Amino acid sequence: MTVPVTIVMIEDDEGHARLIEKNIRRAGVNNEIVPFRDGTGAINYLFGADGTALVNRGKPLLILLDLNLPDMTGIDILKRVKENEHLKRIPVVVLTTTDDKREIQRCYDLGCNVYVTKPVNYENFANAIRQLGLFFAVIQVPEAE
Repeated sequence: MTVPVTIVMIEDDEGHARLIEKNIRRAGVNNEIVPFRDGTGAINYLFGADGTALVNRGKPLLILLDLNLPDMTGIDILKRVKENEHLKRIPVVVLTTTDDKREIQRCYDLGCNVYVTKPVNYENFANAIRQLGLFFAVIQVPEAE
């Protein structure tokens, strides 16, 4: 039996968060969405009380990450996730207003899987999320060794 993927959405703009969730649902993806409006809450969830992220080892997660957060940058979160042995294989979709080519390249260099610039073409976004949903229905993310 496969465990469904939990979507961790880190987005400080409540309107954007509602729109993202609405379009994920419209795409037919019914996975649990755990929303965070700042980086601190997301980091605490991802890394757990002891800070090791052992709490999420092997747990199927997908992170939707805004880069512009009130308390830290999404780049900081992306870097911490990809440097952690228990989280580094989690797919990260950066969803942000920043369209600077250097910033986009930096995110890919740090290990993001997809970079989407807001405002989003929500039909394309919904299709991408639907495809990720199908992907996760048949693929299990391997545990860190």
